[in-house]
Amino acid sequence: MALDKTFDAQQAEARLYAAWEKSGAFKAGANATRDETFSIMIPPPNVTGSLHMGHAFNNTLQDILIRWHRMRGFDTLWQPGTDHAGIATQMVTEREMMLNQEPNRREMGREKFVERVWQQKVKSRGTIIGQLKRLGASCDWSREAFTMGGAPGDPEAGQGPNFHDAVIKVFVDMYNKDLIYRGKRLVNWDPHFETAISDLEVENLEVDGHMWHFKYPLAGGATYEYIEKDEDGNETLRETRDYISIATTRPETMLGDGAVAVHPSDERYAPIIGKLCEIPVGPKEHRRLIPIITDEYPDPDFGSGAVKITGAHDFNDYAVAKRGGIPLYRLMDTKGAMREDGAAYTEAAAVAMAVAQGTRELSEAAADAVNLVPNDLRGLDRFEARKRVVQQITEEGLAVMQSVTKLDGEGNEVESLVPYVEAKKIMQPFGDRSKVVIEPMLTDQWFVETSKIVRPAIDAVRNGDVEIHPEQDKKVYFNWLENIEPWCISRQLWWGHQIPVWYGPSQNDTGGLDFSPHNFDEDKPLCAPTASEVRSIAENSYGRPVRFFQTKEEAVSTYLSALGSGEPLEHYVPMWRDPDVLDTWFSSGLWPIGTLGWTGDAEQDSQNDALQKYFPTSILITGFDIIFFWVARMMMMQYAVVGQRPFDTVYVHALVRDEKGKKMSKSLGNVIDPLELIDEYGADAVRFTLTAMAAMGRDLKLSTQRVAGYRNFGTKLWNACRFAEMNGVYAQANTGARPEPSAAVNKWIIGETAKIREEIDASLQNYRFNDAANAAYGFVWGKVCDWYVELSKPLLQDDANAALAPETRATMAWVLDQCMILLHPIMPFITEELWAATGQREKMLVHADWPDYTAADLVDPAADQELNWVVSLIEAIRSARTQMHVPAGLYVPLLVTDLDAAGQSAWDRNEVMIKRLARVEALSRADSFPKGTVTLAVTGGSFGLPLADIIDIAEEKARLQKTLDKLMKELGGLRGRLNNPKFAASAPEKVVAETRANLALREEEEAKLQEALARLAELG
Repeated sequence: MALDKTFDAQQAEARLYAAWEKSGAFKAGANATRDETFSIMIPPPNVTGSLHMGHAFNNTLQDILIRWHRMRGFDTLWQPGTDHAGIATQMVTEREMMLNQEPNRREMGREKFVERVWQQKVKSRGTIIGQLKRLGASCDWSREAFTMGGAPGDPEAGQGPNFHDAVIKVFVDMYNKDLIYRGKRLVNWDPHFETAISDLEVENLEVDGHMWHFKYPLAGGATYEYIEKDEDGNETLRETRDYISIATTRPETMLGDGAVAVHPSDERYAPIIGKLCEIPVGPKEHRRLIPIITDEYPDPDFGSGAVKITGAHDFNDYAVAKRGGIPLYRLMDTKGAMREDGAAYTEAAAVAMAVAQGTRELSEAAADAVNLVPNDLRGLDRFEARKRVVQQITEEGLAVMQSVTKLDGEGNEVESLVPYVEAKKIMQPFGDRSKVVIEPMLTDQWFVETSKIVRPAIDAVRNGDVEIHPEQDKKVYFNWLENIEPWCISRQLWWGHQIPVWYGPSQNDTGGLDFSPHNFDEDKPLCAPTASEVRSIAENSYGRPVRFFQTKEEAVSTYLSALGSGEPLEHYVPMWRDPDVLDTWFSSGLWPIGTLGWTGDAEQDSQNDALQKYFPTSILITGFDIIFFWVARMMMMQYAVVGQRPFDTVYVHALVRDEKGKKMSKSLGNVIDPLELIDEYGADAVRFTLTAMAAMGRDLKLSTQRVAGYRNFGTKLWNACRFAEMNGVYAQANTGARPEPSAAVNKWIIGETAKIREEIDASLQNYRFNDAANAAYGFVWGKVCDWYVELSKPLLQDDANAALAPETRATMAWVLDQCMILLHPIMPFITEELWAATGQREKMLVHADWPDYTAADLVDPAADQELNWVVSLIEAIRSARTQMHVPAGLYVPLLVTDLDAAGQSAWDRNEVMIKRLARVEALSRADSFPKGTVTLAVTGGSFGLPLADIIDIAEEKARLQKTLDKLMKELGGLRGRLNNPKFAASAPEKVVAETRANLALREEEEAKLQEALARLAELG
């Protein structure tokens, strides 16, 4: 079958992928010829997601390693699957329900809503999977896993591993080992979704904000001498104050202040440490007092040096409050509005006053129950409350004032006092999906006590059991694990693994039950994998039947109704399930064992061939941004659950950015869609671009021009195969056997192939993907498609070399086969197409045997020396012609003054090729070079191009000098910027790096111009 003029990627890719799947090419163990295994767990994309450039990059690198190991005969598994993505999937479902005018989830109820999400999952799942297939990902799709596979309501239960039961078992086991607990802690709270979210789901953005400065009056009208000094200790300000000044960007949180803190070394406030001050908001007759304390957190040089401590609404304040025993007063509800629950403000303020005066202590739960929002602010949105708080403080005269100069009606300057409010940029946290401002919130959550499970994960990397590449990312890993906080694993959602904990009323000392309403306080949790197991435990404990309710509210409501009707409540015990679900990072933290069907039953797991064979897995390829969110957690969880590392190696890649180095963002309009690139340029070009730019530890700067260039690279290989076809290479049977040629050019290219095979293998072995791609590019385009194809033409097309034509055809067939094999892991589609079209093959290229020949075996030293000499001579002639602007098609004479025997022999055997490729008319000997000759430095000889009568030397000098003069001005500007200390100190790091890179390119251009001018100077 004759090759088409071009490779039609759109037509071929789907057909080729279908053929791979139909043949079972990607199944675990396919093409295995050795006992060694190689396994990768795909970082599971969101089930409702779509392919973005990060996915494309990450999965291309995985696929390269998988295809490479599969071709080498390893027993290979690339485990695919998707993540149930709690918030994202619930959001997508609710959005679609709204568009369809369906009832909302609260109207629908939890059970029906979860059923509706399952429908959405089934509908959406195929999108990301289909897109990964378009990229060429060679996963074993028959083993596809889902992080909620097997959960109640799963319509595809049994089609993959029962991930749900594994997750629940781990939770129960860790709970029973006191590794999981429930408690109040500060978390990122999304008021839109009404759930805690992880740091990864928070975007910190710089926005326009304000810093308000307020006075906190000292209790009882107390005063002190406030003194400021300069660096030399000279007094610059002294005044008597009856207040302490604080600054805040969130005035509404002042209502929950528990203290004002200053640094222990701050002498300005030494006289008032331990005294009480008044929060300047709220009803005057019930104004709260809070203590002035010391802590290392406040910065004496920032603002006033005094910091209000609102432990329930700020992460730094929370740490101070915990250290100082400061009560944590929560101000907002789950929607981000000011609380309306609890006792009236007068009662709540009295409690807080007693705490401040030391006459009363509150437990954390009791402090949380105190609502310190004044009655007139209750129920307001937090931002509306902010306006009211600022207004009230200002009207009372407790805003710090500053003097400003204004013009009166007659144009005269008049000084006046105005509230001191700084307009400034602030970093504000937003939910990455909800886009609303995140509120640090003190809530009841479930936590993993990470301090008890972190050590093995640290030791594994320290002692080399697990390698992390590049080295710099180990620091990120250790920094997080060595300063680890408890891990919040609960989310206030309906979609996810519902926490397997049920609650019921407590028993009194004699074992009896107190059914008074206040006793429904969740103080008797029972943890078990299923409701039936909980029922058995509870009924044995309570000594009577259990009745389950969906929510605590339903249980209390039903109980109170029954209490009023006289129903004998002793006949049953009411219980309800914890409504929270597990954070998706908890379930995905079990991804390595969960996907392989781990059950926790030792005997059953010992008979699980996949688990025994492929775990621990070989390598994890992931982005640097989830080192601690996912990588570290997988390490902790696998060691905690099965006592083994989850993988041998972690390869951490950087971000794909736009061509200017900016992070891709919809708001910036610089997002590059990989699917659009695949549509236009083909998957191979996209894959090769990403691979060629995957330098370890460096971000990729992606441009469509690069993708277009690598599509041309595929075309270059295609055209080389067409050339071979047109010159009879495939007319003879292509057995794939390596030939034993006699012609030096054929021996040379075989040796070059061996060299590049070793270079590619070494690069992939060390995860230097860009080195592998660039080596393959240089070899295929430069050595094969340019040099070898051109050097072979006389042997294939000239009658004088007819005897060498058969071996040249055999050599070319073998070399092009090796190009296809070596390129296949990076460019699978075009190489598979060429493989099928250029010979009768025993198997598809995806399962072709990866070569193991070496340069020591295949390099012929004499042929290598001869052809490298020929290539260097041609390159020297071409370079000189280009520099001197010799017309491209013009044949020119070549002079030689001396030439050693090796050089003469190489010339004699390759004269036809040299003349054709270098556009040389004839070679003539001379005693010396005449004036106007460009000399060429070649090993073993002295050659020259007499150009005096071919080019206008004076005109060329003038042209080059003009170009050089312009370039020198640019160089002066660049060097001036880089030599300016202010530029290096103040300019962004990326701008400095770009300037240095630009200077290096310009200096390289300068060197070439200087060399060309020097050559012209030799000509006269």
